[in-house]
Amino acid sequence: MSLTLAQMAEAVLRTADGREKTALSHRYAEMWRESRSAGTPIEIGTASPPLQPSRPEKPELLNPRDVPKRKPGSPEGRIAILHAIAHIELNAVDLHWDIVARFTDIDMPLGFYDDWVKSADEESKHFNLVCDRLEALGSFYGALPAHAGMWRAAEDTVDDIMGRLAVVPMVLEARGLDVTPGMIKIFTQAKDKETVAALDVIYAEEVGHVAYGAKWFNFLCGRQGIDPKDEFHALVRRYFPGGTKPPFNEEKRAEAGMPPDFYWPLADELPPAWA
Repeated sequence: MSLTLAQMAEAVLRTADGREKTALSHRYAEMWRESRSAGTPIEIGTASPPLQPSRPEKPELLNPRDVPKRKPGSPEGRIAILHAIAHIELNAVDLHWDIVARFTDIDMPLGFYDDWVKSADEESKHFNLVCDRLEALGSFYGALPAHAGMWRAAEDTVDDIMGRLAVVPMVLEARGLDVTPGMIKIFTQAKDKETVAALDVIYAEEVGHVAYGAKWFNFLCGRQGIDPKDEFHALVRRYFPGGTKPPFNEEKRAEAGMPPDFYWPLADELPPAWA
C-alpha cells in the first residue's frame, strides 16, 4: 500500500539521524514532485505526527542561556556558528514536514503542499551543506551543545495553522534573513569561500520560505475575511512575544511579501532594553 504525503511527512519526523532524515526528506520530495508532474498527485491523507520529532543523541540540548558563547572571529567561533546553523536547518526540515502532516483537517490547495515539500527539501540540502563544511573543518553536527528551544514554536502552535505560519516562516525564518548577511561577512573575512558559497545558497532560498508563509497566511486571512496585519500582530503577541527585534533586512523581507508595517509595530512595543 502506497504511503500518503502525510504519512511520508510523519516518517521523516520519526527519523532521528540527521543525514538519514534529510535523505528520506529528499526521496519523498522527489516522489511528490514526480506525482504532481504526472498529474496524479500522491494522496494527502492523514497521519499522527509526534509532538516532538525524533532526534539523535547528540547534540546535547541546553537552555538557550546555557549555550556557550564563542568569539565569531576565531576558528572555534566559526565552527560554533556553523553548528548552530546546522541545528536550525535540521529543525526547519522537521518544521516544514510537520506543517504538511499536522493540518490535513484544513482544506488547502495542493499548492500549499507543493510549497512546504519544496521548503523541506531545500532545508534538507541546507543541513547537508553545513554538515559538509563542519566536517571539512574537522568537526561534525553533534560535537557542540545546541539550543533546546527550537521546537517550542511548533508545540505552541500545534493546533493553530495561522499561528504556525505567523511564527515559523514569518518570524523565525524572517529573522534568518536579518542575520545571515552578517554571518556571510564573518566567513568572507576568514577567506572561507566554500562556506560563503553554502551560506549564499541558504540565504537565497530562505527568502522563498518566508514568502510561502506570507502567501498562505494571507490566503487564510482572505478566506476568513480578516485583516492579515492585525491578525499577524495578535498571533505574534500570543505565541512569540519579543520575537521581532531590529535590525531588520527590510529589502529581503519586502521581497518575501512582508512589508514593514507587519514587524516594526511589534518591535516598537518592546521595552527599551530589548529594542
